[in-house]
Amino acid sequence: MRAAEDIIKRPYITEKSNAEIADGKYTFIVDVKATKTEIRQAVEKLFQVKVLKVNTVKYDGKQKRMGVHEGFRPDWKKAIVKIDTNPNPVTYLAKGGKTTTTTKKYKTSIEEFGAAQ
Repeated sequence: MRAAEDIIKRPYITEKSNAEIADGKYTFIVDVKATKTEIRQAVEKLFQVKVLKVNTVKYDGKQKRMGVHEGFRPDWKKAIVKIDTNPNPVTYLAKGGKTTTTTKKYKTSIEEFGAAQ
């Protein structure tokens, strides 16, 4: 298993991604080979948040040239991660019919998002 720091490369900050922060959606550039499950575990480990949903988009590198030299930019992958912004306590019936309430111990936002560049 790879380290969380190897999976999440950096935040992807645009006007659209900044607008989606209000909805609890954060955008990251991730490793091209990372799966949605690995991305979810890495974000939860690095930022102590509860991830609800992960969407990914894979981009192929563009062909570029400098003078007579031609080449391709590297492929890259973007992940849009939706986190739980409303951590309500969970109530369930325990053994013996007693009602038990547990509080969720995770953050509701990623404060380091803008400063992580």
